Amino acid sequence: MNTQYWEKEIETMNRDELQELQLQRLKKTIDIASNSPYYHEVFKSKGITADQIHSLNDIHRIPFTTKADMRANYPFGLVSGNMLEDGVRIHSSSGTTGTPTVIVHSQHDLDSWTNLVARCLYMVGIRKTDVFQNSSGYGMFTGGLGFQYGAERLGTLTVPAAAGNSKRQIKFITDFHTTALHAIPSYAIRLAEVFQEEGINPADTSLKTLIIGAEPHTDEQRKKIERLLGVKAYNCFGMTEMNGPGVAFECQEQNGMHLWEDCYYAEIINPETGEPVPDGEIGELVLTTLDREMMPLIRYRTRDLTRILPGECPCGRTHIRIDRIKGRSDDMFIIKGVNIFPMQVEKILVRFPALGSNYLITLETVNSQDEMIVEVELSDLSTDNYIELEQVRKTITRLLKDEILLTPKVKLVKKGSLPQNEGKAIRVKDLRNNK
Repeated sequence: MNTQYWEKEIETMNRDELQELQLQRLKKTIDIASNSPYYHEVFKSKGITADQIHSLNDIHRIPFTTKADMRANYPFGLVSGNMLEDGVRIHSSSGTTGTPTVIVHSQHDLDSWTNLVARCLYMVGIRKTDVFQNSSGYGMFTGGLGFQYGAERLGTLTVPAAAGNSKRQIKFITDFHTTALHAIPSYAIRLAEVFQEEGINPADTSLKTLIIGAEPHTDEQRKKIERLLGVKAYNCFGMTEMNGPGVAFECQEQNGMHLWEDCYYAEIINPETGEPVPDGEIGELVLTTLDREMMPLIRYRTRDLTRILPGECPCGRTHIRIDRIKGRSDDMFIIKGVNIFPMQVEKILVRFPALGSNYLITLETVNSQDEMIVEVELSDLSTDNYIELEQVRKTITRLLKDEILLTPKVKLVKKGSLPQNEGKAIRVKDLRNNK
């Protein structure tokens, strides 16, 4: 095996050959999908068959698939295979409200997904001699079993620590000589705080590689995590509807995430119009599975906002790179006519050593006017000097106004006073009367 690539032939495939592989797999996917109740009706109404797909551009003849479509056909209306004969696992989305989105996998689907995760981990330098600790939740959430099976395929010694219990996580890291860890960004920073509370310097442990994903985060936050934990942190992207982790992953260049085009066809669209946007322009990511048999999804609107990065990667891989996720089109909130993403606030807050990493944006109506309040915890490095803290608060307010074009109320609060989530961080609380 090549020392740099898990599957060199696929990872460095000529673009023309890669697109021909995509076309053949797309035709097969459409043929399989036509057996599901949902896609059977969609294809019938549009007069679509696999034989009519002559180029990748022909995919635009097929309507988008949305989360609403999946919920309307819950639980198995999009299943194309014989679920009782060939289905081996069900996963569902991690959302806590509403009808979940459900994905059914065959053994082929799990093997393909497992191989992709192994390919990702190998790409960032993880080898079978490493100890890989996974702090994702196990169960229906795909981050647990997805990374578990991928790391096992790679041959690493795995530690399925699961989510939470930070002191135990650190004990395992220390006692098992963990070299690679998977954690969501907000939890990685929480672990750094607990390391400090326990009087342990992360640099004194064997930890050297961190995989972060599942939450949109800024590059400034990534660099902060690297500094706090003494690691190289690699960004990953995945979602339950597309298997889970392993859709796209940074290589060691850390300049965008390679999206595995042998298994996914990617489009970037204007979220308002549904029309494609030029490469390099931010839009909504739309994905089609190309190597899934039990429950393929075609032109699935992810709601994640990103862009295709131009140019070739020095690592030699030919698969397109997407930028870090800017946010979700449905995470955006509008206040006083201004569109705002939580990451716009975060990228200002991470500049200040006096601030911790936990913050909360509250939207509320006061005297018939919408107001935006940003509460952010102080760090251990903060001063007790009121005058200095007030100067920090005023500077943050000014910078936020420059960034988001309105003036929020900024409150600096005591460390530990905001809700702490073991799962994905909750950044926005909308209490307005006219939501």
